[in-house]
Amino acid sequence: MEFYNLQSKTKSGNIKQIFSDWKEKNERVVFFSPHDDDAILGAAYILLASLMNDGEVFIVIFNDGSAGYSKSELKNKIVEIHKKETINALNILGIKDENISRFDIPDFSGIHYLGWKLPWNGNEGLFPRVISTLRKIKATRLIFPNGYREHIDHTAICLSAMFDGPQVGDSVIVDYGEPSKIKSFIQYSVWAKFSPEDALMNYRDVEIRANRALVVERDIEQKVIDSLMEFKTQQQIISDILEVRKKRRLDGNGNFIELYLDIDPRPRFDYEPYKKLISEIDNK
Repeated sequence: MEFYNLQSKTKSGNIKQIFSDWKEKNERVVFFSPHDDDAILGAAYILLASLMNDGEVFIVIFNDGSAGYSKSELKNKIVEIHKKETINALNILGIKDENISRFDIPDFSGIHYLGWKLPWNGNEGLFPRVISTLRKIKATRLIFPNGYREHIDHTAICLSAMFDGPQVGDSVIVDYGEPSKIKSFIQYSVWAKFSPEDALMNYRDVEIRANRALVVERDIEQKVIDSLMEFKTQQQIISDILEVRKKRRLDGNGNFIELYLDIDPRPRFDYEPYKKLISEIDNK
């Protein structure tokens, strides 16, 4: 595996190129997956890299997969079928059953479950569930889906990661678990481009919207394909996706690429430029 920082234009065989300050045997990497297969489709390489570098990996699946049927006769069975397929698929990648959690939100409905209290019935939304789950795990890295023009459920889970995730380390609602800080926030893409914001802010070509990448050999990609093939009820959808995955192949050496966006969910003001500007205005 080769890890790339696309902003600094550097590469390394060390996972620290993507996860700074990586500490082997002391990292708990949590992958938010809107639907059963999304984390595999978008982030399987970094998932495998985390395991290979002595990290413990956890998967949190938010939506129940109830809309994922391609045959009408599966409508009332698809949720339970998906659960079994998901366990088989993740086991192939080396994920333990006990490290898989499900929130079972109805498909295409995630956006309505954001926040602490649901306004229509007063029940708890995603916020406390996310906080308590990540604090229990003591997550050190959070990997979550692209929220830019991909899928409304992906956008919802991205928002949860971006806004609930930092609260995991804050001294709030401490009855939901002891606060613990997450060191990295990384977006993955299932099929759509990332937002151009990071590229614009950092003066990159807006066609280079990812700022991190991981290149792997063919055997790693084949392992991911083997995992995806466990979603037997999704073969019509998966076949199209597998065809698109061929575009990840690098020219010349047959290796494959996966792209990420390392993001700061809480960018702090740098007051120095403002002080300088105000001083310039005052001295006119």
